[in-house]
Amino acid sequence: MNVSLDLALVLVLVLCVASVGTSRIGAAIRYFSFQAAAVAMVPLLIETRSGEISVHAWVLFAMTIVLKVVGVPYLLNRSVREAAVRTEVEPLIGFGLSLAIGGALVALSFALARQLPLLQKPPSDLLIPVAFSLLMIGLLLIVSRSKAVTQVVGYLIMENGIFLFGLLLLETFPWLIEMGVLLDLFVAVFVMGIVIFQINREFDHIDSHQLDSLKD
Repeated sequence: MNVSLDLALVLVLVLCVASVGTSRIGAAIRYFSFQAAAVAMVPLLIETRSGEISVHAWVLFAMTIVLKVVGVPYLLNRSVREAAVRTEVEPLIGFGLSLAIGGALVALSFALARQLPLLQKPPSDLLIPVAFSLLMIGLLLIVSRSKAVTQVVGYLIMENGIFLFGLLLLETFPWLIEMGVLLDLFVAVFVMGIVIFQINREFDHIDSHQLDSLKD
């Protein structure tokens, strides 16, 4: 049993749930940054079981820190400053109800993880449930929030879940999956940054639901 790994995964899950319960966009970005830092530690903690950490794990750690902990939060905070928006004023689902749904999704994730057939035992019993929780809660943020920046945070939380799930194949495919996920992340954030900038410049806000007015 790797206690440090379990603690890191619990921290990831707590920060994920906290992102659902906050109305402040800046706080949601900080929670994601802290969550990404904890996620970056997971590959290192997995390999400490063997007593030696590979170069691959260190490279993966460094790339995650540079992109997710430093680069992405910087871009998102800059978008928030440029758009002059600070809070989620009218979410589709209230924050209290979002927390309740988030808790239910966490419970569902643990139930699903028990039913998932695996060829080998994961490094931690929490790895798969936490990965599922991030996927579901990230999707919840995307569909329940009106601000584009918060929706991007939801997408990034989902990507963290995919990243954690991909660690099950760390030994089988040591480079392909992680590099692909990080590349998708960079491209998605780059594109979303352009979209947010264009929305704010043209419409003076980043409330994605205002785009409904474009319908016939």
